[in-house]
Amino acid sequence: MPRKGMRSLFTSSSAPKVGPALHLRGPRYGAAGGPLSPSCFTFSDRSMEENIAAAAEVIREWGPEVDDSLFGSGRADSGRFLQAVSDLHRSMLFFSSPSAVSCASTAVRSAALLRAHSLLSDAICRLERELKLLLSAHGQLLNPLDSLRSASFSDSSDVECAADSITEVESAADVAIRDLRAVAETMISAGYGKECVRVYKTMRKSAVDESIHRLGCELLTQAQVRKLDWAEFESKIRDWLAAAPIAFRTIFSGERLLCDRVFASSDAIRESCFADVARDAAASLLAFPETVARSKRSPEKLFRILDLYDAVSELWPEIESMFSFEATTAVRLQALASLLRLAEVARSTMANFEAAIQKDASRSRVPGGGVHSLTRYVMDYLVFLADYELPLTDIFADFPFRAQSPLPESFDAALLATPSLSAPSSPSADSTTTSFESSPWSSSPSPASSAVGSISVRIAWLVLVLICKLDGKAELYREVALSYLFLANNLQYIVQKVKESGLRLLLGDEWVARHGAKARHYAASYERLAWAKVAAAIPEDGTVTTAVEAWERMRGFNTALEAACRGQAGWVVVADGGLREEVMSAVAALVVPAYRAFYKRSRPVLRVSGAASAAVVRFSPEDVRNRIYGLFGGSMGSGSSGDSGTGSSRGSTGFGAPVGSNRLE
Repeated sequence: MPRKGMRSLFTSSSAPKVGPALHLRGPRYGAAGGPLSPSCFTFSDRSMEENIAAAAEVIREWGPEVDDSLFGSGRADSGRFLQAVSDLHRSMLFFSSPSAVSCASTAVRSAALLRAHSLLSDAICRLERELKLLLSAHGQLLNPLDSLRSASFSDSSDVECAADSITEVESAADVAIRDLRAVAETMISAGYGKECVRVYKTMRKSAVDESIHRLGCELLTQAQVRKLDWAEFESKIRDWLAAAPIAFRTIFSGERLLCDRVFASSDAIRESCFADVARDAAASLLAFPETVARSKRSPEKLFRILDLYDAVSELWPEIESMFSFEATTAVRLQALASLLRLAEVARSTMANFEAAIQKDASRSRVPGGGVHSLTRYVMDYLVFLADYELPLTDIFADFPFRAQSPLPESFDAALLATPSLSAPSSPSADSTTTSFESSPWSSSPSPASSAVGSISVRIAWLVLVLICKLDGKAELYREVALSYLFLANNLQYIVQKVKESGLRLLLGDEWVARHGAKARHYAASYERLAWAKVAAAIPEDGTVTTAVEAWERMRGFNTALEAACRGQAGWVVVADGGLREEVMSAVAALVVPAYRAFYKRSRPVLRVSGAASAAVVRFSPEDVRNRIYGLFGGSMGSGSSGDSGTGSSRGSTGFGAPVGSNRLE
């Protein structure tokens, strides 16, 4: 039909014009509650009235007595219902607008408006119910944790089955989210956004809180923390460390995506919904690390403090992205507060740990010059600490290292040299701090290497504090040789711990080499002092001129050897296996070759003097070697190289290191 013919359907020769609008008369459209009274009635009036009537039929079909859901078996009913709500809202806008193209009387328009409003109220009640039903019925699909479990499959090797299962879950979730979005947009466009948001926030907040609770993360108050012993407290921390990444990367992230999809038409609404749903739970989770940081401090807690700091730091990008708007500022502030508090506690605990080493006042001597318990404790602590290089680097980034106390003047400053560490030869008289900025082993370090170097400096300093403390404890031994053995055992233990752990990467091979050389120097000093009398009892080059001289020299050697073996029987003669082999070989090289030459030259002389004189020869060279190896816990063949030596210089240690008069050189 031509377009101009359309107009003729709505005009007649007897229908007068009212302004620019065309109108119809008829007894069919009357007053409110029934047919409209005869009056001017435009096409728009009639269309809006028909919309109200059609919507009434749809809404009556889904009255309060109907238990089924609009989104149950079919999709047609839900579409008709949502369209009816939109039509009602449009009719209300028409009849309430003064500028609407309508010739109906005020009373007629008011009656239509009231009727539409009543129907819309009933429809909104139904949509609120539908929103609750959708959120409840599809809870598993909408909750990230539950949706992951729904997608699980029994045979982990069946990849195709897994893919199909995940696809089905994602498809069902998409359908549920489209339905939620349709309901939400309909309610919001009809002016009932407040009711929609209230239902959504209540339902989803409950779901999020339940998901967090199911993670097994119990949030404690400061008063509750005080009542826990450390084992219980550490268990709570482990639970939090396991739960927090799941909460932020799965639960809160999934909730943010859900809000973005359901309320895609309004930035303000989706931000408000996400804030009210997730803000309290997220802030409470992030408050836990701060609660831990405020608990009683101890060196043992440092590692859990660093675990928490590392966890929050790793989550910070997600936190900053998800909770980026103003309504969620509290979450970001709580994360920063926890980080700052944890960092402050970590720095304080490190300082307290150093002070505890310096204040150790135990004066008991370790039997046999073995490894001191303080050495074991500190090195085990530092080995664990080396695993936290990244968080420590971040924590100390803005805090340049300054030594809390100077080193003793007698301490060997060369031990301070590491790829990023050096110290002056003697402490300043007017300053109690030592600067390590000028290192002979580094030049113009990069910012990244400087950050790592800062941690290396702190670790190296703690080791030096320990070594200085051990030097004082070595003075408790009456035998100087035993004090050297104590230092050799403990320093070699330190070096071995560094070599076998992440400390080696922090301190460097140069550090290991220097301290290893110092340990061998201590061992050489022990060798020189402990076996000096035995070596001195052997004449130079084994030469003897008379039987009397041979007899006296041999008796002196026997006495010195037995005294040395008897005196060292209870000593821990070098606890480290590698260094023990070196010391054992060096002692054998010092004594056995010289004794072999003396033995060969003295036996003929003594035999000529008679059996009584010959009886003074109690040990063969092999016997002497076996006594030495037995003392060190070695076997006969383990150090055979000692026999092949041509002699031993009294001024040589056997380790290539000079013998010094001061053991702390």
